Amino acid sequence: MDFAELKRRGSVFRELHEGPGILVLPNPWDVGTARLFAKVGFRALATTSAGLAFSLGRRDGDGAVSREETFAHVRSIVEATPLPVSADLENGFGESPEAVAQTIQLAGLAGLTGASIEDATYRPEAPILDRTLAVERIHAAVEAARALSYPFVLTARSENFIRGRPDLDDTLWRLHAFEKAGADVLYAPGLPDEPALRLACRTLSRPFNYVAGVGPTRFSLDHLREIGVGRVTMGTSFARAALTAALRAAREVFEHGTFRYLDGVYTVGEINNFIEPKRTAG
Repeated sequence: MDFAELKRRGSVFRELHEGPGILVLPNPWDVGTARLFAKVGFRALATTSAGLAFSLGRRDGDGAVSREETFAHVRSIVEATPLPVSADLENGFGESPEAVAQTIQLAGLAGLTGASIEDATYRPEAPILDRTLAVERIHAAVEAARALSYPFVLTARSENFIRGRPDLDDTLWRLHAFEKAGADVLYAPGLPDEPALRLACRTLSRPFNYVAGVGPTRFSLDHLREIGVGRVTMGTSFARAALTAALRAAREVFEHGTFRYLDGVYTVGEINNFIEPKRTAG
């Protein structure tokens, strides 16, 4: 990708975060789903670490996919469509601020226009980084992002509620510290209820990212807009929905010998037109 195209994507992605509406990002897990979601009409994409891990036959959430594998995957998503792409870069593939900064530098080389960094350790006995180190890492990520030669949106994630530490006070402290460190978007997956979500949105000045399908809450986009959410991602939910449908179909055939799962399924031709429309001569 040449610099002009990279700058265009970065500028578009930045503008999407600054608009008055709510930005909705689907999370493809391969080239085909990236093209499907682009065809639907979404204006930008975000990768899913879980979708990638599942496609490789691995567990999500414990660092089972390497940085090299992640960036090979990310480049394929970036090249699949002309849309801006933000990547789930998990905990930055290292605990030190220097490791996180290097990961953001690689994100720039991969053609990404944004990325998220979380404060998880992948250590069950101490699943969340201590506050000081967590903030230092976001400082380093922001500095690396600002050093890129095009606009780049840095998202900072507090993982307490999905790592067995349902501490709202600590989560809010981290979000505010990440915002002060310069993060463009704040993210705390799995907040327990609407009051917690409202509190986060009300006390932060930068966009808050709500992820669909994590935790007990289920809100419409209209409701999320009213609450004050600035961005919505699908996280793992689209990938899980697809895998759930495939598993149910397989079980129906194996256990019952029937094919009712075919009702309403798109034809090969219809999928072809979503993935790559046939080119006409001339």
